[in-house]
Amino acid sequence: MNAIKVKKLAFLKEASDFFKNASFYAHQGDLQLSAGLILKALDQERRALRVGPQVLHLIKTK
Repeated sequence: MNAIKVKKLAFLKEASDFFKNASFYAHQGDLQLSAGLILKALDQERRALRVGPQVLHLIKTK
């Protein structure tokens, strides 16, 4: 497995852990903490989507 896939899987695992903790705290009634964990999980998912080479496309008009 290459480094990009490893990094992507690490972000997704962390997101999954945040979602599990958010569910636990929501069931405990701590909605504010749960909401914060959900935001952290969504950030990790966003990071997983951005892993890899970034390509900038420049369109030149003639």
